[in-house]
Amino acid sequence: MEQQPSPAKGPANGPVPAREPADAAQAAAIAAASRSTRLTGRAAVLAVVICAIALSLAYPVREYIAQRQQIDQLLAQQQVTSAQVKALQQQAAELAQPSYVEQRARDELHMCFPDEQCYEVINGQPPVTVPASKRAAEPWYAKLWQSVQHADQEPVK
Repeated sequence: MEQQPSPAKGPANGPVPAREPADAAQAAAIAAASRSTRLTGRAAVLAVVICAIALSLAYPVREYIAQRQQIDQLLAQQQVTSAQVKALQQQAAELAQPSYVEQRARDELHMCFPDEQCYEVINGQPPVTVPASKRAAEPWYAKLWQSVQHADQEPVK
């Protein structure tokens, strides 16, 4: 004796024609597939909550990373500035010593004290001595021309 399925009632409480699947196993597979792929209300709410949490955390995390990068850059800049300050402090301490200032004036500016005789050796050749009377009689452009001629001469080897 085979049981007849009871007629299903539709939205208007009217009978809906029943469909009989060809095989019971096929019907079970279709029912399982429809249950596993169907999105339930709980799953949808859970997905919305997870998305909201991810979106609410994205901006603060991005700002945190940007601030850490800025802090690292500022620390590197601070180290460079500290090294410059140390070098300038050392230079200030050297310039506070009169002997250091004297030595720099002698070396770089070729200066000497009024009661001293200073000599500068150029190319290792002895300086050309010119009598004082001839030096005073020559105009400035003659001295300039002599220096140009001297520069044109080939060095003696």
